[in-house]
Amino acid sequence: MIIADGVRPDVLARHIDSGQLPALAGLRDEGSLTTITSVFPSVTGPAYAPFLMGRYPGSVGLPGLRWYDRSHRIGRMSGHSRSYVGSQMRLVDRDIDPASPTIFELAKPSFGALSVISRGLTRPNRIGRSLGFVARAGATHFRGNVRGWLAIDRSVGEEAVYRLRTRRTRYAFVALTGIDKTSHAAGQNAPIVGDALRIVDDTVAEIRRDAERDSRWKKLHIWVGSDHGHSAVRKHEDLVALISAWGYSTLAHPFVFRTSADVAVMVSGNAMTHLYVELADRSRPFWPSLSRKWEDFAARLLARPSVDLLILPRSASSCEIRSGDRGSATLSWAGAKYSYIPVTGDPLGLGQLKSIGDADAHDATLASDYPDGLVQIAHLVASPRSGDLILSAARDWDYRARYEPIPHVSSHGALHREHMLVPLLLNRRPPGSPRRTVDVMPSALTALGITSPKTLDGVSFF
Repeated sequence: MIIADGVRPDVLARHIDSGQLPALAGLRDEGSLTTITSVFPSVTGPAYAPFLMGRYPGSVGLPGLRWYDRSHRIGRMSGHSRSYVGSQMRLVDRDIDPASPTIFELAKPSFGALSVISRGLTRPNRIGRSLGFVARAGATHFRGNVRGWLAIDRSVGEEAVYRLRTRRTRYAFVALTGIDKTSHAAGQNAPIVGDALRIVDDTVAEIRRDAERDSRWKKLHIWVGSDHGHSAVRKHEDLVALISAWGYSTLAHPFVFRTSADVAVMVSGNAMTHLYVELADRSRPFWPSLSRKWEDFAARLLARPSVDLLILPRSASSCEIRSGDRGSATLSWAGAKYSYIPVTGDPLGLGQLKSIGDADAHDATLASDYPDGLVQIAHLVASPRSGDLILSAARDWDYRARYEPIPHVSSHGALHREHMLVPLLLNRRPPGSPRRTVDVMPSALTALGITSPKTLDGVSFF
C-alpha cells in the first residue's frame, strides 16, 4: 500500500495521461483507477487510520491533528491536549483504540514507512522512526526546505524497495509525503508536484521490476492511494488571534501552558478546527446546555467569511449543521442509518434524507460539495474527543496564519470535494466497487486470506 500523500484524483489522472508516470499507467491499464472518499478531518495522521485500521479516525480516538482532552488524563504540561505535529506523534499508538487491531498486527511480517500508526510493528520495521531520520525530517520541516522532502521521499522509496526485494514481507505500508509538502508550498498544479509524483512512479516501477524478476508479480498486489486532496488557499483566518480579540482567553498550539482558558482552539488540517469551551467540565457538554452562554459566540463565528460549516454536537448521535447563507439542518443517526432534516435551510444541499443506510448515504452525497458528508460528520461528532463547535473552512480559507515553516498556498482538512475525494489505483480489477478509504484495509485482508475483525467500519471490495 503506497500513499501518495495529498494527491487529488484529477491531478493523478492528468499526470498519468500525459505519459509522465508510466509505471502507474501500467497499473491502471491492468487494474483500475477509481475515485473514493476520504474522511473528516481530511488530514494526514487521522486520515491514515482507515488504511491501517479500517475505521474512521474519530471512532479510534483521532478526531484531528490536535485535540483537547476533557478527561485530563493528558497532563497539564501538555495543556491537557495533543498535537501530532512534532514530538507527540510518537503517542498516536497510545491514543488509538486498543480494541481495534491494526493491519500490522493481523498481517505479519509487515513493515511501515513514515506510518503515523505503527502499533504491531517491531522497531526495526518502522522506517522513519530512527533518531537520525527524525532529526533530518525535523530540520527539513522547520527550515521550510520543500526540495528536501523530495530527497526524503526518494530515500524512503529506496528503502522500501530494498526490503521488499530482500525480506519476506506479507504487507507493506509506504507513505510518500512529498506531494503534500510541495502542494502546500506551490499548489497542486505546480511542476514540483510532478517531481514528487515521479518518485512514486519510480518506486512502483522498482517494486514491479523486482517482483517480475523473481516470479512474485502474479501474487503481488500494489495499491496506490491518497489520504486527502488539496485546494488553493488565498486567505488565512488566525482563529486564535480572532477569538482573543473578542475577549476570550485561548489555549492553542504551540503555546499550551496556560493554566486556564475560555476556549481551546485545536486547528487540524488546516481547513478544520475543533473548538472546546467550558474547559473545567470533565464530561462533554452538548449544544443544548451550551447555547445560552455560547450562542452569540457561535453566531459571530458563522458570520466570518472563513467559515463554511459550523457543526454543533447535540448528543453522541445528533448534531446541528449551520451555514451562514444556507441555513441550518439537523443530522441524527442510529447504527448505520442516517437522517438529514433541513430546518431553516439546507447547508449541505442534499434535501431531506430520512433513515438511509451507509451505502445510500455515500451515494446520495457523492455528487455534492460534501461527498460522504453525512457519514463523516456523524462519526466525528460521535467521538468523545471532538470539539463542542467544529468548523469546516470556506473555499480559499484556512485557519492557521502563523507557525507554518512553509507558507501555505494550498491546504486541506475540510469537507469540500477537493479535500474529500482521493484516488485508488489497483493493479488488479476488484469485483466490487470501492467507495471509501475505510474499505481499503478490509480489502487488503481479503486479498491476504485473513478474516476481517467484525469491528471494522469498512467493507471489502474484494
